[in-house]
Amino acid sequence: MTITCFRPSHRRQQVWVCVIAGLFVCDFVVCAYLPLQQRLTSLKQAKTEQRRVIEMAAGQREELAGLRVRLRETQRMVEKFEASVPSDSALGAFLQQVTTLMTAQKLSDQVVLPGNEIESGELGCIPIRMSCQGTLANLFGFFGKLHTLDRLIRIESVKIENDPGFSGRLTMQTEAYIFYQLKPMQVQQAATADTAGGASHGA
Repeated sequence: MTITCFRPSHRRQQVWVCVIAGLFVCDFVVCAYLPLQQRLTSLKQAKTEQRRVIEMAAGQREELAGLRVRLRETQRMVEKFEASVPSDSALGAFLQQVTTLMTAQKLSDQVVLPGNEIESGELGCIPIRMSCQGTLANLFGFFGKLHTLDRLIRIESVKIENDPGFSGRLTMQTEAYIFYQLKPMQVQQAATADTAGGASHGA
């Protein structure tokens, strides 16, 4: 009798142990493993997103550095253009520069005369006639210094003649052009003049 009663109790204990173990497993899966797995997945996604943002920021930083370099180059080009083709004729300053260069090169009989301004599109130009006398070395020195000026100068023609007595003194005659930017009102007036000129030519 005692043995018969003990066996069913032992089975029930085993059943309860299995049930409790199953509950522990379910509790671990539901309350611990799944949340941890979800958190791990979220962390992986966050890490991937963070890496992507870092790579994007690095790429943008390199691109921004390149844009800054191009911007500085563009600014230098604009400054150089503004100096070579100013927003007004600045004729008086240019004529003074030319005569100063001639004097520095010991050139005599200096003549620097501007012609009539020509305006077309967004630019205007002024013909300049220059003449002087000096040695060949002095004349070459003058043209070398003229080339170093910020102002854009187009040399149209150069004529050099020896003096009748062959003393080594040469006479130079040069036709050149300087340029300047037209203001908006001047651009409109130049366009109107071009249109009127074309119409009268067609008539």
